Amino acid sequence: MNHLRRVASYGLMPNMIFYLMDSYHMEAASATIILSLWSAMSNTLAIFGAFLSDSYLGRFPVIILGSISSLLGMTLLWLTAMIPQLKPQLCDSFNHSCSSSQSAKLALLFSSFGLMSIGAGCIRPCSISFGADQLDNKENPNNQRVLQSFINWYYASTGLASVFALTIIVYIQDHWGWQVGFGVPVILMVFSALMFLLGSSLYIKVKASESLFTGFVQVLVVAIKNRHVSLPPSDFDACFHKGSEPIVLAPTENLRWLNKACIVLNPDQDLNSDGSASNPWSLCTVEQVESLKAILRALPIWSAGIMVIVSICQNSFSTLQAKSMNRHITSGFEIPIPAGSFGVITVVTLTIWVALYDRVMILLLEKCMGKQNGLSSKFRMGMGLVISCIAMAVSALVETRRRELAIRQGLGDDPNAALDMSAMWLVPQYALLGLAEALFSIGQMEFFYTQFPKSMTSIGMAISTLGLAVSSLVGSFLVNTVNFATSREGNVSWLDSNLNKGHVDYYYWLITFLGFLNFVYFLICCRAYKPNEKESQGFW
Repeated sequence: MNHLRRVASYGLMPNMIFYLMDSYHMEAASATIILSLWSAMSNTLAIFGAFLSDSYLGRFPVIILGSISSLLGMTLLWLTAMIPQLKPQLCDSFNHSCSSSQSAKLALLFSSFGLMSIGAGCIRPCSISFGADQLDNKENPNNQRVLQSFINWYYASTGLASVFALTIIVYIQDHWGWQVGFGVPVILMVFSALMFLLGSSLYIKVKASESLFTGFVQVLVVAIKNRHVSLPPSDFDACFHKGSEPIVLAPTENLRWLNKACIVLNPDQDLNSDGSASNPWSLCTVEQVESLKAILRALPIWSAGIMVIVSICQNSFSTLQAKSMNRHITSGFEIPIPAGSFGVITVVTLTIWVALYDRVMILLLEKCMGKQNGLSSKFRMGMGLVISCIAMAVSALVETRRRELAIRQGLGDDPNAALDMSAMWLVPQYALLGLAEALFSIGQMEFFYTQFPKSMTSIGMAISTLGLAVSSLVGSFLVNTVNFATSREGNVSWLDSNLNKGHVDYYYWLITFLGFLNFVYFLICCRAYKPNEKESQGFW
């Protein structure tokens, strides 16, 4: 179900800038800003979808809500392509001036984007956790291996869905127009929602717990109120409030100041006859405290992944590089590869790695080293960080070679001229970025799923998705800062539109250096992190 939705939604993104420019007469910069805000909003709303799922409605209803919202948004977008009155008038063929979009028509377009963002925010953090709920069996001795395999293949199948969207759907839009190109995603979304609903009776539906967000605030408030209270000895847990149906019996030793939120100071006043807290703003449960700790402990490691996504999101410059190079596979291959299609290499690399790791490497590690569940999630995240640095270094070396060749061939002032250099030189950097994403992103999702309480798994996935939004902002800030700093006093910016005059290779080296510093930061975070019983104590 989720992959049909992903094909439908991802198939809309690549050519959307052309739709905004051609049908809504927007400038390229304005269209790019709108699409960036759309992407950031979709990723940010995943946090709210996760809270709604884990705290109020449960995953199944939230996925249904997201499917309906996505379908409405796609249908509204399709109608803007089908009904001419919903779009601005065509350009005047005599004076070549285009009428600006009326506010009502823009509001309709933005409403479709908003509905699709709400749908993505509901579905993204819940789909993988909902799937894991169907397989999670604590009585199965191989339960962790089953969940790990599910996460690996979920991510791989997501990549295949993205490849399909970036090829077939885009091809339909290019050759059959927007009416058909936007109609196909609507049909796919209808099938996705129907398939999910038809299997309703077969699903395991985990009920939502109490509001986690409110619980987090209560823990902070009570811990501050009790800041002068002395903590009991570590081996004495009788004075902690466990709740009516305790899952966690005693608080952990890390972030001990939060343990003051669950200390029973006066049993007669603090507890009801059934053992529940008489005032939740004066006494919290151990489970509430540990849930907040899980979030706070994971945030530093989560933040280390931002630079990986920043590295992966430099594809706009790689696309410009590919456009200026020879994009024929061989001399006999007359049709050039579209510059934007090189990103498929990243997805293919990711998929191949998942297959090799899940079916080959884990078995070899088990036989040779006795590691039943393969490499730890933290080790894979660390490897992803290292490989992303290598990928950016390779990108810098290739761009240095490309720029030198352009100047040598006398094409320094012509950024659109095709160099006598094969674009296949870009394949290694795309492949390395795909491997880095596979190692870090899958490792991070598994890390969240194993380290967070089961009631918070959707929040874990949402935090991972939120990293995409933060990375977009960080990447935009980095680009703007470098562009401003290097273009002062009349100098040519490193990121000049003419790559032959700029120095994108210097920018790549800067990201490489920042990535190395980020890896050191990640190692410090791993050393400081105190894992729960589900995660091995060692980094390896």
